[in-house]
Amino acid sequence: MEQLARDAIKGDDEAFLDLMQACKIDLYKTALAFLRNDGDALEAVQEVTFRAYRGIRSLKEPSFAKTWLIRIMINYCNDVLDKKKRVVLDEAFIHKEGRLERHEGFEIRDAMDGLDARSREILAMKYFQDLKISEIAVALNHPEGTIKTWLNRALRSLRDKLDEKGGRHRA
Repeated sequence: MEQLARDAIKGDDEAFLDLMQACKIDLYKTALAFLRNDGDALEAVQEVTFRAYRGIRSLKEPSFAKTWLIRIMINYCNDVLDKKKRVVLDEAFIHKEGRLERHEGFEIRDAMDGLDARSREILAMKYFQDLKISEIAVALNHPEGTIKTWLNRALRSLRDKLDEKGGRHRA
């Protein structure tokens, strides 16, 4: 995969297509984890392919091509979710009953929707993509210690949201 990335950076379109082919399942899974809709996930893969093609020459380290692509996907998904959240909040004031019904089947992914963007992306990278702390650190351009702290906070927030919705109270 690293050689494909090197060739793609140099302008080899065939290598770029092969690189995208090698990563498309992981990109799709990431999009599906965030967007939870087949159609939206497929659209996300298409958009990320376009963005990656446009920006492939900015990839500095070919060995991190997959991480770079996943980062583009996470940024795209966060943008989509932020837009949807604004619409949902607007609709919530109009359709309060429908909003409550939507939250009755609260699950982990629903709880993740309630987290801030950084927490969502770190949890997705760690648990949906199985990236190592070191790989997340490179993708987010922060020290490993910072990533560990953010991951710990994200997990605590997620646990609190799940406890909140499950009706459990801490003593």
